[in-house]
Amino acid sequence: MKKTYKNVFKTGAISSKFIAESIAKHQSKTDIGAHNIFLGQVRADVIEDNAVIGIEYSAYEEMANKKFHEVREATFKKFNLSCMHIYHSLGEVKTGEICLFVFVSSPRRKEVFKALKYVAPSNCNRCFITSNSAKVVVSFTMPSKSCCP
Repeated sequence: MKKTYKNVFKTGAISSKFIAESIAKHQSKTDIGAHNIFLGQVRADVIEDNAVIGIEYSAYEEMANKKFHEVREATFKKFNLSCMHIYHSLGEVKTGEICLFVFVSSPRRKEVFKALKYVAPSNCNRCFITSNSAKVVVSFTMPSKSCCP
């Protein structure tokens, strides 16, 4: 039987409402003493005199979900965490919008800081940049092979 992994992908930008609801759900978990959040936002970089207006994210979802699961499991083994959630956008995300949401929780704050620092480099990716006249669109594809140790 084939193992399925949690789907970490959200279509489009990750909304502030989704982030707020995720935080609110943890208020009933009274063994948690600290949370730490990383939010990745699309920047309006200028590439060859053209401003980035958004990123189109795509991924081989089955493999990417497995990789995110492996990152999550390794993080739980290394740190004393109560919860950890990773969400990544698929499809178009405009500049200024959130494309990555990582949320870690633990009884102690020291653990959440170390865990988030550990997780961030594990989100390896490759970017392919294409330009379209006066605008620049950046495309992101999850690598076919793991680029993380």
